[in-house]
Amino acid sequence: MKKVKNNKNRKLAFPAPFLRCDPLGHYPILLVVMFLLMGCSDFVEVEAPKNILISETVFNDSATVESALANLYYDMREQGMVAGTYGLTPVLGMYSDELDYYGFNADYTQLFQHNVLSNNTIILDWWKQAYHLIYGANDIIKGVVASDVLTPDETKVFKGQALFVRAYIHSLLVSLFGDVPYIKTTDYRENNIVSRMPQIEVYENIISDLEESIALLEGVDTISPDRVLPDDFVAKALLARVYLYVQNWEKTASLATVLINAFQLETDLDRVFLKGSQETLWQLRADADFPKNTREAVQMIIQTIPGQTYALTDDLLGVFENGDLRLDHWVGSQSDSDNTITLYYAHKYKAGLNETESLEYSILFRLAEQFLIRAEARVHMEDILGARTDLDVIRNRAGLPNTTANTENDLLEAILRERRVELFTEQGHRWFDLKRTDNAGSILGAIKPNWQETHTLLPIPETEFEANPKLLPQNPGY
Repeated sequence: MKKVKNNKNRKLAFPAPFLRCDPLGHYPILLVVMFLLMGCSDFVEVEAPKNILISETVFNDSATVESALANLYYDMREQGMVAGTYGLTPVLGMYSDELDYYGFNADYTQLFQHNVLSNNTIILDWWKQAYHLIYGANDIIKGVVASDVLTPDETKVFKGQALFVRAYIHSLLVSLFGDVPYIKTTDYRENNIVSRMPQIEVYENIISDLEESIALLEGVDTISPDRVLPDDFVAKALLARVYLYVQNWEKTASLATVLINAFQLETDLDRVFLKGSQETLWQLRADADFPKNTREAVQMIIQTIPGQTYALTDDLLGVFENGDLRLDHWVGSQSDSDNTITLYYAHKYKAGLNETESLEYSILFRLAEQFLIRAEARVHMEDILGARTDLDVIRNRAGLPNTTANTENDLLEAILRERRVELFTEQGHRWFDLKRTDNAGSILGAIKPNWQETHTLLPIPETEFEANPKLLPQNPGY
């Protein structure tokens, strides 16, 4: 498959900060709540009495707490690492071996070519936006616990959801940067002088937050019909992923089983990424105005050549087996006007800019991952038959026969290969898999000329050290 890079530079827009913030993106409580309430026009607007702090008004009214939480999800979709124009999917796709990059933005080129500098603005924005979201979650936790107006069930739901957000964002930070601060307070003076916490302690805090979140959300009616609110099932899905990363196989398998028993896979591959997909565990709602569907579709679908920003690598395309229906249903192609160049793109999300209604939301957790999580855990638990069964569920849906892998090593390789073709261009799963299995060097070293073993961690933004020297030392290699 011939690929040539065009000379069209895609201009990238970055949001201007609402307020000047400290190194971890923290704001005094009055200002952060104002930000939460003003961030999106779809959310409830509250005019506070002039003699009452806005924060007091927020936490004395359930509708405005819901709006504050909803704005955290909105910011996940529109800004920072989770989704949106410069989220995990495109950036880690080209940082690993999923996507070729055809633009000329300097920061993106650094990531694609593995020449990342510590002043890379994408990395800086990820860091600051992540800690901004964490601060917002902490502010909600503090406010709802102190409120004497919210009902006990409302307090449980709001705190449980905010704890999940805090754990989720920290789980991404530790995977990307290694040792990071784990922030649990809104005291900006304290947060200005935090130190980085060892990775194992970060994971211990994530697990603790998720266990508390699950305990608060279980038994309370938090299920939204379109799966846009995190509930106890979503917290369990993240906890299963975290346990997989820290190699607690029994708890991984146990939690994945809960989800597998509670949800069903879509049998039709064309329905998996629709907003009503029955296998979706959590997704970010599309905008009522623009875009009405996902930014992932806008980013990935190639409309014309030249004019593309990303394309699937030949290496990824070569992994699909003959007869794999995912290649037909989840991969699209576009040729230039002379039919001399054909490029392939992720076509999981199909609704682009021209739709008049929202057909697709950005999916962050779905059931297929849990089958593959449990399969991997079962191999390590020496349950070979159970692992094969879980793997075959995903393979059979894709029109493939049962796996022929029988040994532990062969099964682990087969599961990682299946994760690659099932979860491609979804929130950086491929990169995180390469990193956690110690395969990044052997795979990327052969195709990325500038690869160094230290690239398994991104650099801490250099401006953060200037504001808080206690964050030192820098990650090796930067």
